[in-house]
Amino acid sequence: MPKEPVTRNDVAQYAGVSTAVVSYVVNEGPRKVAPETRERVLDAIRVLGYRPNATARALRMGTTRTFGLITPDGGNPLFAELAKAIDREAAARGYVVLQTSADGDPETEHAKIAELVARQVSGLLLVAPTADPALADVEVPVIAINRVLPTVSSVRPAYREGARLGVEHLISHGRRSIGLVIGGAGHPERELGWREALATAGLPEGPVARAAFSREGGYRAAQVLLHSEPTAIFASSDLQAIGVLRALHEAGRKVPEDVAVVAFDGTPETEYTWPPLTVVRQPVEQLAREAVRRLIEGEDAVDALTVPTELILRRSCGC
Repeated sequence: MPKEPVTRNDVAQYAGVSTAVVSYVVNEGPRKVAPETRERVLDAIRVLGYRPNATARALRMGTTRTFGLITPDGGNPLFAELAKAIDREAAARGYVVLQTSADGDPETEHAKIAELVARQVSGLLLVAPTADPALADVEVPVIAINRVLPTVSSVRPAYREGARLGVEHLISHGRRSIGLVIGGAGHPERELGWREALATAGLPEGPVARAAFSREGGYRAAQVLLHSEPTAIFASSDLQAIGVLRALHEAGRKVPEDVAVVAFDGTPETEYTWPPLTVVRQPVEQLAREAVRRLIEGEDAVDALTVPTELILRRSCGC
């Protein structure tokens, strides 16, 4: 038997408010709603899976209530998880998301931005955009995620602090030669966190291998690092860490007995590697929630919000 659709009355009853208050939250007016009440209504919408009549509302308000989302790599589990979280947050506020990928290429990114603007999206979410996205002629709100841009508001994880936390944990296990697998020169903060942790502990910097944010990149980088005999490796992404694990296995190095491993990102697949990976977890849900909120509600000034990361302990570090 088909499931009955969730109604505005259902949301009102779940949140303990009137249907008028639900309407004010969904339509962002005409009356203001207290922040605590607003969050209760949005939580009810998320839990119940309420979907407002988007067509009627768009005609009434003169907006498409559609966001454009551009990620650098749709196949990366981190960006896939982030896109899913953004879609949930947007849906809870009555928006739909058009997602596409730019593959980290500036020309592709420029073309995708122009295409989404031509489709009259209500706003743009750029995940890890290139250094100079084409925004001069963009008249809709833009939020950058995971990278700071000089002209738009942005939200991002605490890369430097998170990396330092992960390396400090390896040091707490008695590891003294800690190698680094890191992406290109455009991602310096994780490297800075690694350096700071070693310097604070009075340890020399271990070997560094620069590679793509991919399984193959991590695999090739680990093969290089093994010539220096590190006792631990900090990988700047989960995908790199998975490649590192394979390289260590092929070289006959046990994890964590011979080489401990910690990764940055914390996507769900790190729970299912062998051994399970200790990770610095990106605050995906918070990033999505704050990005959507800023896009809808606007910001008084261009600023960058940094959200703390979380260290999740599993077997690969020696815990």
